[in-house]
Amino acid sequence: MQKLKKVPKFKSEKEEREFWWKVDSTKYVDYSKPEKWVFPNLKLTSTPITIRVPENLLNRVKMRAHQRDIPYQTLIKQFIYSGLEE
Repeated sequence: MQKLKKVPKFKSEKEEREFWWKVDSTKYVDYSKPEKWVFPNLKLTSTPITIRVPENLLNRVKMRAHQRDIPYQTLIKQFIYSGLEE
């Protein structure tokens, strides 16, 4: 059996996300023994908003999301994130 590496402590979700994006997770996690976890008190970390956009723009976003096989609201969030990182 392979000795697993210790998962480091992260200062932020962004740092953790970047770490897992770059590494081979099989060096840190034994996927042959999955555990079932339940988070009964998990609260949403997002806030619903209302925004008015032209119907044709929303249709274009929905088509692009469909092409990527993701929900259109997720795609809108990705656009916002990428716009903020510029």
